[in-house]
Amino acid sequence: MKTAFSLVELSIVLVILGLLTGGILAGQSLIRAAELRALITERDRYIIAARTFRDKYFAQPGDMNNATSFWGKDNVACTGHTGTTTVPGSCNGNGDGRIAESSTPSSTAEMYQFWKQLALAGLIEGTYTGIAGTSGGQDSDFGLNTPRSRLTSGGWTVQHLLITGHFAVTNFDYGNALIIGAENNSSGYDPIMKPEEAWNIDTKTDDGKPQRGATMAIHWDTCTTAASAADLSGEYVLSASSKECAIILSKAFE
Repeated sequence: MKTAFSLVELSIVLVILGLLTGGILAGQSLIRAAELRALITERDRYIIAARTFRDKYFAQPGDMNNATSFWGKDNVACTGHTGTTTVPGSCNGNGDGRIAESSTPSSTAEMYQFWKQLALAGLIEGTYTGIAGTSGGQDSDFGLNTPRSRLTSGGWTVQHLLITGHFAVTNFDYGNALIIGAENNSSGYDPIMKPEEAWNIDTKTDDGKPQRGATMAIHWDTCTTAASAADLSGEYVLSASSKECAIILSKAFE
């Protein structure tokens, strides 16, 4: 005798599946919301660390021109720098106040010595190489030369921004900036969040405007309605459902 599920039984199964699916989606949303909230905590931690470093050593981390006097010289990365060779050691910056990138793969760069020196000073957790990745002077390898973020696939970079076009939102000298983005072989600035998520963080930390203030959008051409990098009237594209934005979270060290 053949048997089959009754309509009542099938209805119960469908209800259970619906509840499970709804629970999974709700759980994912809660996890994502927690990750986004954590960005602000992470930002504040790094700002405090950088400002404490500056107060103690009278220099920006990474840009410090006498770093090897405190932590010795990384003999591999810092050929020609003065100081006693130590492990892990550090490298001197040029002391011009700008946290600069390198143009050469696997070479020392102020934007990576920034994290290494904060760690050597005991102001942040982790161990960082202080050098660019193998693909270019701005090759950020999260967890190796820059910190990972709690935001899935995200990490932090710092750099003096005096650039135009795709990465910048406006054509001006932004200064030393703390940036959250995704990793690729040439930078750590790839899109990491939806415009609505970026707008939410911008509203909590600044003015909600992607091209003004201390919190700003990167990738103006996809994240905002701006017509060009010089267009200050753009708004976040709140209807976008894909990840189109990375963001500058602070002019942290001015």
